Amino acid sequence: MPDWPHRLAKALDAIDAHGAAQVGVYVLDLQDGVAVSRQADERWYLASMVKVPVAAAVLQGVARGDFSLASELTLRPEDYVDGAGRTNRYAPGQALSVQFLMEQMLIHSDNTASDMLIRLVGIDRVNALVHELWPAGVGRITTLADVRRAIYSEITPEARQLAGRDFLRIRAQPTDDARLGEMFRILELLPVANMPTLNQAYANYYATGLNAGRLDAFGRMFAVLEDPAFLPPAQRRWLLEIMAQVRTGDRRIKAGLPADVVFAHKTGTQRARFCDGGIARHVKDASRALVIVACVAGDGSLQRSERVLRDVGSAVADSGYFSERGR
Repeated sequence: MPDWPHRLAKALDAIDAHGAAQVGVYVLDLQDGVAVSRQADERWYLASMVKVPVAAAVLQGVARGDFSLASELTLRPEDYVDGAGRTNRYAPGQALSVQFLMEQMLIHSDNTASDMLIRLVGIDRVNALVHELWPAGVGRITTLADVRRAIYSEITPEARQLAGRDFLRIRAQPTDDARLGEMFRILELLPVANMPTLNQAYANYYATGLNAGRLDAFGRMFAVLEDPAFLPPAQRRWLLEIMAQVRTGDRRIKAGLPADVVFAHKTGTQRARFCDGGIARHVKDASRALVIVACVAGDGSLQRSERVLRDVGSAVADSGYFSERGR
């Protein structure tokens, strides 16, 4: 057994002991299968990390010849979901390529692009892919619009009717109270007496187990990306190249890793839930590659949570894996 797992485990213990937030981590050596984990066998809300199996399902469709990256989808009024990315700038009826939507979904975590791609392959196909590989570790994945509907329906069941630009109008409000007020205006309802706060609605939603899973199970998904039987080399290479361009995680795990390591990853961000996961590979020695997946829960501060995720990257760097592997 090399020394790096022991050093990493000790460093992760120190991160666990710092602050009130919960921290889950799973690290897997793709060369020899050695793993280090902290609370990785518990259920964690994965947020936008679930877009990785969506991308895999799309690329499997490309490999089968069902469509190509150049194929186009028409933006529909019901497709809009609040979130980063360029897709929401286009008007209904605009034709957008699969490649554009994939880049927006992975690089910028664009929710509208994600739901358009889910429409292309079908949410049942995404869940079938997940459960073929990890039948006991990852819960049901939904569209991003259904995430919003599920959260708001914790306040009023009529929120299941929300769609498209409704989400943009709600998100544009400056405070939680204003967002709930806008939701009731859209639904043409009066506010509910003693209704939950938005924080409570999120907490209730997280308890459902939707879009959640064990980090060790979800982490093994990244290992599967190395298998040519899962994705042909051309699709796999394209996916990892795009994931290496992610713009939403510069202050997370990547910030703590050595400069000569490329991190092909996907972040996840929602209220008091922050995640990051992918494959870290040495630029000069491709055999030195780790799956790293980490989530922080219970702290609403983006800055503090990103600092914890950066510390996970630093712990990996300090373990010596990329500099003295095998010692």
